[in-house]
Amino acid sequence: MTIRPALLSTIAALALGACALTPPPAPELAAPAAETARKTDGNLVTENIPEAAPELVERLERYENVRGHSFQDWTGEGGILVATRFADVNAVHEVRFPGGARRQLTFYKEPVNTADVSPQGGAFLFSKDRGGDEYYQAYRFDLETGKVTQYSDPGSRNGGGLWSDDGALVAWARTQAGDPDNDILIGNPADPASVRVALEGEGAIGPVDWSGDGKTLLLQRYKSIAKSHIFSLDIATGTLTEINPGDDVAYSGAALLPDGSVLTVTDKGSEFQNLVRFAPDGTMTNYTGDINWDVSDWALSPDEKTVAFTINEGGLGTIRLLELESGHVRPGPTLPVGIASGLVFSPGGNQIGFTFNGATSPADAWSFDVATLNLTRWTEAETGGLDPDSFITPDMFSYRNADGMDIPAFIYRPEGDGPHPVIISIHGGPESQSRPGFSSTYQYWAKEMGLAVIVPNVRGSSGYGKTYVSLDNGLNRKKSVEDIGALLDWIAAQPDLDADKVVVHGGSYGGYMVLAAMIDYADRLAAGVDIVGISDFKTFLENTEGYRRDLRRAEYGDERDPVVAAFFEAISPLRNAAKITKPMLVIQGFNDPRVPYTEAEQILAALKQNGVMAWFMMAMDEGHGFRKQANREAQREAETLFLQDVLEIE
Repeated sequence: MTIRPALLSTIAALALGACALTPPPAPELAAPAAETARKTDGNLVTENIPEAAPELVERLERYENVRGHSFQDWTGEGGILVATRFADVNAVHEVRFPGGARRQLTFYKEPVNTADVSPQGGAFLFSKDRGGDEYYQAYRFDLETGKVTQYSDPGSRNGGGLWSDDGALVAWARTQAGDPDNDILIGNPADPASVRVALEGEGAIGPVDWSGDGKTLLLQRYKSIAKSHIFSLDIATGTLTEINPGDDVAYSGAALLPDGSVLTVTDKGSEFQNLVRFAPDGTMTNYTGDINWDVSDWALSPDEKTVAFTINEGGLGTIRLLELESGHVRPGPTLPVGIASGLVFSPGGNQIGFTFNGATSPADAWSFDVATLNLTRWTEAETGGLDPDSFITPDMFSYRNADGMDIPAFIYRPEGDGPHPVIISIHGGPESQSRPGFSSTYQYWAKEMGLAVIVPNVRGSSGYGKTYVSLDNGLNRKKSVEDIGALLDWIAAQPDLDADKVVVHGGSYGGYMVLAAMIDYADRLAAGVDIVGISDFKTFLENTEGYRRDLRRAEYGDERDPVVAAFFEAISPLRNAAKITKPMLVIQGFNDPRVPYTEAEQILAALKQNGVMAWFMMAMDEGHGFRKQANREAQREAETLFLQDVLEIE
């Protein structure tokens, strides 16, 4: 069997993504005053956003048309599948040999970002939603005929399919609107009538591995970034058995080995995520305990003798190889500084495909020989006619917060002595991690606008141990916001940075961080950009989809607890909006299932009531962030115009 890296995040994605079957009612398009009158082109709804000059649009288009490629799978015929964009959205393409032309296979108005080929070849699985609603439907693509078969039920929400070793069956997780529990389904994706419910599951549970004989499924139930459970499911009887019951730890995927032992990644007994093996008697062998970084992606070879995995070293991603019999760990191929991810063994096990990108190089599909480590580059990203050698490499640094902790961050410094205006880009999650992958947006800000771009990993970020990721939980929510205040102190001490011209920018939970920083540090910030951000934790938890609610309570706190409810009220950006005095740009997708559009509407109304200059953009065909090229271009234009205005940039 081969453990697919894409499946390792499926359970968490199912848990944390959400949508409603019936979209919320359309917002009113009228406004009380002419100066804030809404405009609509049928899809984009805007307020106060001026039209961009043609020369600005042309300059931005070069950066927005940077195009990378992500490795998806081997076709079994010596070629590979990649995901890339040639029109408005991502699609699956076939590349038959290294450097060969890309042949587009999927053609939809919605993005297709993943493809998983059958172990026997001949077909791949993919999924897509509608308008960013994340209500994914599952499909089988026949590589010989091009026929596409939908094998999921319309109206349901489906996780990525997991092929059995013989390619005869697929297992996946399915849920319905408002239902907190996933069911496990099994069937032949070429024959939707064969699909049956193998388990009426509980919580955010999904398949991670088949046994070689197809009689057992390993399942993982995600509860939070700090806690999950692994079970084995007897396909014939439906008996569910927990692996290591009573453990209060995190797991990331699992594989059932021929001797009955389980291979997995866990933080059991460690600050970090380690690659371990549990014998049938529960004895644990830790293969990576001497590496003080997280194991992130991992894949098991078809002969189940070798594990390829990546180490998250301060945000970078390097490859290692483990020989299971000896326990020996050896280095993988020598790569430039950057991030390797998405490891996939070839059907014969002699090659490993992966995606590689760096701060100055967009993502491309690569592979290497397991024995010799010789590298092969399959694709070469387009850079919109820009010179890749001119891209800015970020510097890694840390700054001290008020509690004496060192907070890791990256900075993209523009050319010249400065002092440069600053934009602080705050990641979401909240347990995500900012890593130095390629960003055409950061490059544009630094190269074309002369902005210093700082990307912090405040308390609560993953990648720095399980203690660090938990430091903002519950009633410690404002600790992460305090780290932005400490960063403002650091900026003020840098002679090449302009502390009077600092903008905060962030999406999702990062949007909450923007709003909170605009309240707590109003006198030290020039403006904020809030993208699909939480404006009130109480209303957020009330309106996010039902099967997400308990999962988010594990991170943010339970609003039914009077103490937590009082804390939510005290820290609510909506209730403290009168303290926001500087301009804001608010961006939202109407179909957002995670942070409903009402979070944006209510903070926008509060800002306008308080007389704060507020720009607004909402795409009616997007969800939790913009994925379609035309919308992304409109967003970048609005952001650029806003930054030029508030920072007085020509």
